[in-house]
Amino acid sequence: MKNYLYEEALIKTLEYFQGDELASHVFLGKYALQDLKGNIYEQSPVDMHHRLAKEFARIENKYENPMSEGEIFDLFKDWTVVPQGSPMSAVGNPFQIQSLSNCFVIESPYDSYGGILRTDQEQVQIMKRRGGVGFDLSTIRPRGLEAANAARTTDGIGVFMERYSNTCREVAQGGRRGALMLTISVHHPEVLTFINIKRDKLKITGANVSVKVTDEFMNAVKDGKKYVQRFPLDTSKPAIIEREVDAQEVWKNIVSATRDCSEPGLLFWDTVKRRSPADAYATVGFETVSTNPCGEITLSAYDSCRLLLINLSKFVKNPFTTNATFDFDSYAQVVQKSQRLMDDLIDLEIEAIDKIIKKIKQDPEPDDVKDVEVKLWKKIRDVAISGRRTGLGITALGDTFAYLGMKYGSVESIELTGEIYKNLALNSYRSSVELAKERGAFPAFSFEIEKDHPFIKQVVDLDNELKSMYEKYGRRNIANTTTAPAGSVSLLTQTTSGCEPVIFIKSTRKKKINPSDKQARVDETDKSGDSWQHYDVFHPGVKMWMNLTGRTNVLESPYAGSTVEEIDWMKKIDIQAAAQKWVCHAISNTTNLPNDVTTETVEKLCMHAWVTGCKGATIYRIGSRDAVIVKETTIDGQPFEVTETQAPKRPKDLECDVNRVSVKGENYLVLVGLLNDKPYEVFAGLSQHVEVPKKFKKGTLIKNGKKDGIATYNLRIPFDDEELLFKDVVNLFDNPEHGALTRMISLSMRHGVPIQFLTEQLKKDKHSDLQSFSNVIARVLKTYIKDGTDATSTEKKCPDCGGETLIYQQGCVSCIGGVMSDGISCTWSKC
Repeated sequence: MKNYLYEEALIKTLEYFQGDELASHVFLGKYALQDLKGNIYEQSPVDMHHRLAKEFARIENKYENPMSEGEIFDLFKDWTVVPQGSPMSAVGNPFQIQSLSNCFVIESPYDSYGGILRTDQEQVQIMKRRGGVGFDLSTIRPRGLEAANAARTTDGIGVFMERYSNTCREVAQGGRRGALMLTISVHHPEVLTFINIKRDKLKITGANVSVKVTDEFMNAVKDGKKYVQRFPLDTSKPAIIEREVDAQEVWKNIVSATRDCSEPGLLFWDTVKRRSPADAYATVGFETVSTNPCGEITLSAYDSCRLLLINLSKFVKNPFTTNATFDFDSYAQVVQKSQRLMDDLIDLEIEAIDKIIKKIKQDPEPDDVKDVEVKLWKKIRDVAISGRRTGLGITALGDTFAYLGMKYGSVESIELTGEIYKNLALNSYRSSVELAKERGAFPAFSFEIEKDHPFIKQVVDLDNELKSMYEKYGRRNIANTTTAPAGSVSLLTQTTSGCEPVIFIKSTRKKKINPSDKQARVDETDKSGDSWQHYDVFHPGVKMWMNLTGRTNVLESPYAGSTVEEIDWMKKIDIQAAAQKWVCHAISNTTNLPNDVTTETVEKLCMHAWVTGCKGATIYRIGSRDAVIVKETTIDGQPFEVTETQAPKRPKDLECDVNRVSVKGENYLVLVGLLNDKPYEVFAGLSQHVEVPKKFKKGTLIKNGKKDGIATYNLRIPFDDEELLFKDVVNLFDNPEHGALTRMISLSMRHGVPIQFLTEQLKKDKHSDLQSFSNVIARVLKTYIKDGTDATSTEKKCPDCGGETLIYQQGCVSCIGGVMSDGISCTWSKC
């Protein structure tokens, strides 16, 4: 097998993508065949498509009426059909032992430390094989209940959410971090903890969170009534806690947190259970219990799903003309063939799992160490065989509208969405029934169990011939369809993603850099320590419109008025609902809202999603967390708003700590204003200007106006039955350079920059006139770094032992767990 230099492959890949640098780097970084040393064996997607076609044809040849390798290659070669993510990188890959499944759900934790730790290990074992994981926390008892251990009472869900989140942050395969979804029932007594935990933006950074809300709860919200919270949720067991709660109070918490933090997501659980074909088999192990990290695949315990999508834009004839039409006949044929490939992918996955199990058994660890991992993969294998679940979806819906001259969210676009998805369901089921005739129904199939299921009846009743075959042969797959996010894949297909509209006509895209990729250019390192490379991107569909029409003003294109920020938010949910009517699983669909959107608007959108039959709702308010796409400030002379974060408003009176530091014979006073016990602002200067007696450690900073355009503050110190008051304390420090620096530090803290990053930058200020003052501020702020916090990006390795477990302890970076060359534990500390 010939390998290629990165530069050599890049030339070919750039040629393939017609100079699209971002698409080229994504392909080479994520999907081109590579060995463990980073040697590249595919120099363009053509090579990859041949690899995929060969493997799928090998499986096809096990059965009657096989598709040929050439026929399969023709589906792949121009991105009409795309095995998404894990399958694209792993099918036919001799260098990696990994699962082909994109998504997994595992069993809810047993309500014990042993059960909680087993769940932790199971998510690790899946994530290291490149899978995303979801599980439900409703089985963990609420905080404060009795526990038969030394603690005597339970810690509740919060501490275990942090455990699972931190584990996800730890696990990586080739620089790719794990993905995790945590869910909980709205009927769990500690649901408010779950709802509000991500208001602290340094918590649960490794997981998405969603609340499973029931019709009972939503109707109680609508009617202003109470609903029941209970533990355990299983009504066949005696209740330890059972109480009625104001539904609107919980709902307001959900909506407010969603508005402020873009989480939790909402899962309309009764709709999920009612409309999922697999839930007909709940009594034999296929009851839906949670969802994958992006919410599009609702799964039973230990089930997994592989993803494959169809590029809708390939079926538009005469795009950007008055004669543009959607070719439903060709689409139907491709959907049927794609469902066959999806079934082939299950066989390929079973082979991959067998390799995983064989590898584990050959590992040198004792059997009892490997026991959880082996049992996990055997469960996943058994469920894959029994249900043969698939995840067939689409991408480029937004482009398809534009090609046909439709605005995203228009009445005709909503109607077209329904037709496209109805044909997806009809033809995927037609193919699955045909496969059942040729290859046999999925082993768990029972016509008597599922014959009256509303979703299945809705599909098979569309076609009498299909209905007759279904009744005779059954179905090959327990559930067929979805719509996943297609972020990276849409860069390769050069289309809009999934069912989303075009994001921006022109944008700057950020791609997370794999730490092992030495060729990448680092343009940004974020506060979590992840590195990003920036690319200017002009949407390919707009380029195509310009080339076909000869017009240059992109604001006259069909995409104008159809971008993420221009569309009608309610209509976007209507598009989701039109699709969901015909989808077995769920749909990944994010409603993007401006920074200043009201809570009332968020509430209306969430309620509308439930009423219209969506299985979930995901809201993203711009500025609520770090974005991956940064908007241009102008395009063709039109202004674009820059994304900003929103700092919490300062109360008039703010508690402060009074700190004293001596550097090079100079005595400094440092006042740190605290909001919710966290540094919010800092003022400092030579203590001779503000003579606060040393015994005073606390005070209050009172905002009292402005002077020369700069806010002024009084400092109040309690003193016996009276108080000391220092007026205009900031200007008393009498150093404009000091004031400018502390204002910038205060601004950074208000907008959420972690303290350890600020102290690191201040310590680099070694050659400026502010060196001593910077050191003073750094020494004080270090004391506010929480023990156990990871070291910053430039302090990742211990200089003594080379270990990478560096954390802050009492404001100082220290090595924990490192081992010196002589086997002695490392005790290095930066202080």
